[in-house]
Amino acid sequence: MAAEASTSVPRLIDGPGAALATVLLAHGAGAPMDSPFMAAIAGGLAQQGWRVVRFEFPYMARMRETGRRQGPDRMPVLQESFRQQVRLEMADQPGQPVFIGGKSMGGRVASLLVDGLNACDGVPGCLCLGYPFHPPGKPLQMRTEHLVALRTPTLILQGERDSFGRREEVETYRLSPQVQLRWIPSGDHSFKPTRSSGLSEAENWATAVALGDQFLRQLLSG
Repeated sequence: MAAEASTSVPRLIDGPGAALATVLLAHGAGAPMDSPFMAAIAGGLAQQGWRVVRFEFPYMARMRETGRRQGPDRMPVLQESFRQQVRLEMADQPGQPVFIGGKSMGGRVASLLVDGLNACDGVPGCLCLGYPFHPPGKPLQMRTEHLVALRTPTLILQGERDSFGRREEVETYRLSPQVQLRWIPSGDHSFKPTRSSGLSEAENWATAVALGDQFLRQLLSG
């Protein structure tokens, strides 16, 4: 049975309609598209001139409607939901490049799809914000197999002390040459730094926006 996912899901759009490209971002497993993290990244990229579209997977849309917490949809449903959003953007903004990405689980789904979407729809790249390399405390349960063979440029922005993949762990992984890793100093899974670092959460979010903007511009100019 084919996975099903409704196209009638909540969406938020930031930035100019006449932008050079759209950045389609999905949320993580536990927080919605309008979480402070997602709002900061989307708003920051929009200020740099990108059209940023956030959407919610079906389970999160149901949680918004019912107020009852539930776990994420199965991966085939998540992937089909993301594909539908890409198709919607392609139809709404014909001729405008569409980058994909997301926070944690949303970025993982995007990275699983990007090679296929690059081949079929010309999606030029993927932006992962805190990639869940493994569940916290379970470093042997790796989620990196597809990252070894990835053919489409992908940027992973990772907090140095992210419990889903700390710097000292991730730097030992074998990843595709198309995968770039950039580190958010002293950041956790949402890039929040330690107090002793002298950095603020807002500063780390701004760093993530700047690195993401640089990556997107390099791909468009290349």
